[in-house]
Amino acid sequence: MTEFRNNRPTVTSESAPSGVDQAPRFGVADAAERPIDIAPQISLRGLRKTFGTVTAVDGIDLDVHDGEFFAMLGPSGSGKTTVLRMIAGFETPTSGSVFLDGTDATGLPSYRRDVNTVFQDYALFPHMTVAKNIEYGLLVDKVPKSKRVQRVGDVLEMVRLHGFGDRRPTQLSGGQRQRVALARALVKRPKVLLLDEPLGALDLKLREQMQLELKAIQRDVGITFVFVTHDQDEALTLCDRLAVFNNGRIEQLGAAQDVYEFPATAFVAGFVGSSNFIRPHVAREVFGMSGSFAVRPEKVAILPRGGPVSAGAAHIDGVVRDVVYAGAVTRIVVDGPAGLTLSSMVLNTASELDASIRRGTEVTLSWPAAALRRISD
Repeated sequence: MTEFRNNRPTVTSESAPSGVDQAPRFGVADAAERPIDIAPQISLRGLRKTFGTVTAVDGIDLDVHDGEFFAMLGPSGSGKTTVLRMIAGFETPTSGSVFLDGTDATGLPSYRRDVNTVFQDYALFPHMTVAKNIEYGLLVDKVPKSKRVQRVGDVLEMVRLHGFGDRRPTQLSGGQRQRVALARALVKRPKVLLLDEPLGALDLKLREQMQLELKAIQRDVGITFVFVTHDQDEALTLCDRLAVFNNGRIEQLGAAQDVYEFPATAFVAGFVGSSNFIRPHVAREVFGMSGSFAVRPEKVAILPRGGPVSAGAAHIDGVVRDVVYAGAVTRIVVDGPAGLTLSSMVLNTASELDASIRRGTEVTLSWPAAALRRISD
């Protein structure tokens, strides 16, 4: 599938010269190689969009690099889809600029931008076969028939739909229709593929399968994917880097694991995964610290009251309020001093959870000092 790749030299993180952007510390394995970019593939500067009195996007600065799988993550109404639509050319910024591959594309219509978009509802033509759906964009671009046939065949094989060309969308499953939509976008060989919650209409099992397929396809074609989602598990699974959106702004930007392990704000700590929050008055009264803090439930160990605590670990005593079985894990909610409530997430391995831990049990909670993250409100 190398014909889809941009013909640029690459450097590894070990050999990159000074000033060259290197791969994120935590990404997919193939992200260790990055193209030498003259400019980011996508660069947004001071991007703002208002609808009447509503500010949907409030001054976004963002760079997305060539060959990167990038996620824009946030709740409904956070501005992520509006940003995607401005990159695609479907919306005009109120102010600010959109640069594509170093060129100012702010005023360009969508059909003149070297990007393509995959939508959640697939937007397939029901009266056309799979092959005709995929071919349509090439037909509009007046690509010769022999090349159209070849490229449609290549992309059908890439998305694992070889032999499905003569079927109609109504004869396909949800996952197959999503792959047709993906093939239709990829067949034009854009430099950037924009994906607007493309897996949102699929059931959980199929969505998880398609996540793996999307990741494999992005590795194969080597182009930039920008993925919009409100599902934090999906973003962490798929992307090299992600931007967490809230109220039209980016709350945090970084490698997926960095954002999860080192949340900068209370919103990020609560939206990307779950967190225990220690507010300033509790931090002062219980731990003698100033500020707000967060600690992930899976970092919190639960011990019998007065059990041995590792050297340097923080700990509190408390009483179990609830034990919630959730399949792979059990969540234990504990009431501690000064009105503090913490959760511990225990993996359900072959050994069963200590039967003595139930509602009303006196326990000690402990976590490594390094697991406590100072956050801003």
